[in-house]
Amino acid sequence: MGEEEIIKKFGIDKEKLSKEQVKLANSLELRDSINFNLCSVFGGIETTFFNNKIIAGIVICDSKFEIIEQQFFMESVRFPYLFEFRSYRELPAILGAFEKLQNKPDVFFIRGHGITHPRLGLASHFSLFTGVPCIGVAENIFDSTKIEKDNIFRDDKKVGRVLLSKEKSNPIYISPGNKISINSAYDLCKKLICPPHKMPEPLNLAHKYIRTVHKELAVK
Repeated sequence: MGEEEIIKKFGIDKEKLSKEQVKLANSLELRDSINFNLCSVFGGIETTFFNNKIIAGIVICDSKFEIIEQQFFMESVRFPYLFEFRSYRELPAILGAFEKLQNKPDVFFIRGHGITHPRLGLASHFSLFTGVPCIGVAENIFDSTKIEKDNIFRDDKKVGRVLLSKEKSNPIYISPGNKISINSAYDLCKKLICPPHKMPEPLNLAHKYIRTVHKELAVK
């Protein structure tokens, strides 16, 4: 099914959603809301799909990567996949998992984009809803951006940084979602890499957790 057919089937107004993204992006705070050098509790967010349902998993860990709490939330997919509109598909389930948490971290990591998104990335959208600083960690980059050395630009404005976190592997693209600066987001990601893993450890823990949940649900 093509994009136009999907849009018609689900009754989606892309122009309206794009304007909403731009409006929300104008309220982002791209400076450090706390001293991130003193962070001791971290959150990792991961999503996956099971039949016609989406599962969002969150892992909260300490500075030694000992797990403090794990929660997941599953619901039926309510929004189709549309390029640049991922958060409308995945955010409701992520917020469902977030609301179950008894412990809130100093900062979240999410596999996706922050301000490297053309308008509003998942990391930014999530942070605006929750008020918790969030960092986007992506494995790809949008065509509308360009890279100079280890910096990512859009329209001559710096929006993120490139991190080669694992030798002989593709880099990861770091950008703040909200309530954190570009450099702090990069420094924190780099600090929490545990070789041989490519991603910051809170994301590795979330990925492992969501795989376990998916496997258990598949058995039932």
